[in-house]
Amino acid sequence: MAKRGDQLNRQEFSCSICLDLLKNPVTIPCGHSYCMNCIKARWDGEHQRRIYSCPQCRATFRQRPALSKNLLLSKLVMDLKKTSRHQAAVVDHHYSGPEDVACDVCTGRKRKAVKSCLSCPASYCEDHLQPHYDAPPLKKHKLVDPSKKLQENICSRHDEVMKIFCRTDQQCICYLCTMDQHKGHETVPAAAERTEKQKELQERRQQIQQRIQNQEKDADRLQQEMEAVRCSADKAVKYNETIYRVLLNIISKRRHELDRDIRCKEETEVSRIRKIQEKLEQEITELKLKDAELEKILQTEDLNQFLQNYPSLPALSEATHSSSINIPPQRYFDNVTAAVLEFKKKVDGITRDQWTNILLSITERDVTEPGSEPPTRAELLKYSQDITLVPNMAQKNVMFSQGNRKVTVPPQSNIANAAEIKLLLSKESLTGRCYWEVKWKGGGGISVGVSYNTSSFGFLFKPKEASFWSLHCNTSFCTFSHNDVKTQVFGPVSSRIGVYLDYKAGILCFYSISDTVTLIHRAKATFTEPLHAGIYLHTGGSAEFVKLKQS
Repeated sequence: MAKRGDQLNRQEFSCSICLDLLKNPVTIPCGHSYCMNCIKARWDGEHQRRIYSCPQCRATFRQRPALSKNLLLSKLVMDLKKTSRHQAAVVDHHYSGPEDVACDVCTGRKRKAVKSCLSCPASYCEDHLQPHYDAPPLKKHKLVDPSKKLQENICSRHDEVMKIFCRTDQQCICYLCTMDQHKGHETVPAAAERTEKQKELQERRQQIQQRIQNQEKDADRLQQEMEAVRCSADKAVKYNETIYRVLLNIISKRRHELDRDIRCKEETEVSRIRKIQEKLEQEITELKLKDAELEKILQTEDLNQFLQNYPSLPALSEATHSSSINIPPQRYFDNVTAAVLEFKKKVDGITRDQWTNILLSITERDVTEPGSEPPTRAELLKYSQDITLVPNMAQKNVMFSQGNRKVTVPPQSNIANAAEIKLLLSKESLTGRCYWEVKWKGGGGISVGVSYNTSSFGFLFKPKEASFWSLHCNTSFCTFSHNDVKTQVFGPVSSRIGVYLDYKAGILCFYSISDTVTLIHRAKATFTEPLHAGIYLHTGGSAEFVKLKQS
């Protein structure tokens, strides 16, 4: 009966996952209990679905429940384990087995040792250990948990207990060893060395524990960031769906309005044509009657009667509509179709230009952390951006080539005031991470940078405006300019300049590109509008936005 009761108890306090007695038992909201590690491992496997369930009753939880150790259940399981172990070992409890340390004093069947003495050195059972508690000389001996390695504490040369530590050779020795092969070495009591080593280990443990705490905080922050990413993605998808539904409704509404206007115009034109048609049919009827009268007179055989009837014929009136009817060579609503087609082309152009920016905003997170520029040119090329200039924003005497990627200001250009040169801006708007390079030559230097679409550009242009950021380079020096503030930049000057922009982080970097890549200047700003790449050249100069290949 007792055995059967013990089996029942084990079933009640067993984990349904590992089928063993509960270890660190936890109880989840539905009331079932599991080993903490077992339920954690199971829920880790369900993490991707973001729904957590009970293995027994299949209850589900949308939020992962917090797990806390069930102290009452843990105590009951520990009591059950103690009872089981006591019942299983009641017969051989006092005698040593293969894995136990045997008492060195016992004869015959040896009992288990409860302590080992480092001073003797020997191991003792409860009975033979008693003198160490009673005899004053033995009370000073060092007692430790039973150990099978006591003989390792005995010097093999002198058969003495090794109580001294040789720091020179980093080993334990006996007091006789200090007089021969370890003579002159740095030695300390083994207990003192142990105390010092323990202190070092404790400090190391504290460092490790501090690092564990830091790592756990980082893990928590990453978990929070992951939840924030998911929440933001859900919000963006929902907002995206709403906006697209609004756009579709707007387009649908405009389509119905256009259909209504076309039909209204159709009814007006058809009504006008019908009125003209009715008048024509009336005239045709009248003409047919007159034609019948004329035919009747023509068929009169009596000469006198024919001549008498002829003068009585009324004069033929002129046609009132035939001359006014003009059928156009094209169909009536071809102009509407052309206008709709033109609208479609404009919508295609807008969506094509803006779609790139939308896609850039949802690209995967890069290895380079936000707020830090890529360390190598290979990393920079991952963000390469094709740049083309807008010709109609430039002076007429500025020539464009290479698909509007290259601009040249001829030496013969008659520009009385350089500040009147219009801003040469890129067609592409820049709102993410991007990188481009500019090759330049001649003309006394070049200004390269970014600007809003509404301002002048270049450190020579309207310097009080806060809407441009530019680096001016010539053959001898570089100057960074923004908001009427000029900063002398010290660095190598080359004929090829790289520009890296991190719009969200507000970082703008300029590089000198030659055999090596050298950072010339790094600027920090807060951008509030989409940016455009821009350049300014003196007369006789040329610049080209290089077409880069992503690595």
